[in-house]
Amino acid sequence: MNGEQGMCVRVVLADDHKIMREGLCSLLRSDPRVEIVGVAEDGRSAIQLVREQKPDVVVMDVAMPDLNGIDAARRIKADMPEVRILALSMHSDKRYISSMLQAGASGYLLKDCAFKELVQAIHTVARRQVYLSPSIASLVTDDYVRQLMVKDGSPASLLSPKEREVLQLMAEGHSTKQIATTMNLSVKTIETHRQQVMEKLGLHSIAELTKFAIREGLTSL
Repeated sequence: MNGEQGMCVRVVLADDHKIMREGLCSLLRSDPRVEIVGVAEDGRSAIQLVREQKPDVVVMDVAMPDLNGIDAARRIKADMPEVRILALSMHSDKRYISSMLQAGASGYLLKDCAFKELVQAIHTVARRQVYLSPSIASLVTDDYVRQLMVKDGSPASLLSPKEREVLQLMAEGHSTKQIATTMNLSVKTIETHRQQVMEKLGLHSIAELTKFAIREGLTSL
């Protein structure tokens, strides 16, 4: 496995802000032990890139449009468990942190970190260790880690991955037809998913669903 001293870590970078992607790329290129093999602006293209490039580490923003970092991480880990995921976020909210760790991330870093810390975190997760920003590590107490081990009790955990995806796209204002195209499913199937989401969550309008999706960290809008 790469990530040992002197070895080059192959990295895919996923962030929906162009300035952030470009800044991170130019910084990371200055480290000879890191090779950027792909850049994505949302979770869906990140999954595609990971399948094509098979990187060692994915540096993944948590809140991204179309498919968020939490659901993208979950899918990447299901497909390719050996890929390490490092969450990079401006949110130090416990809900985001627990969702990313439950989805299989090996690290969680705040965007206000110094560049040196990002490089250290990339190499740490590449070595199959866990990396948490110091300010986050203090939040994640032993007790909290134990809670992570038990079943996620949030209402969003009632939804299947497909339903979570439909929920995010609906909250982001996509029509049933657009969602069907994006997910490669029929309009009828999307309507069924939408119905199930509403029933499971006991919500009755798009406005309520949107509020729920933001509260649960499925979208940031």
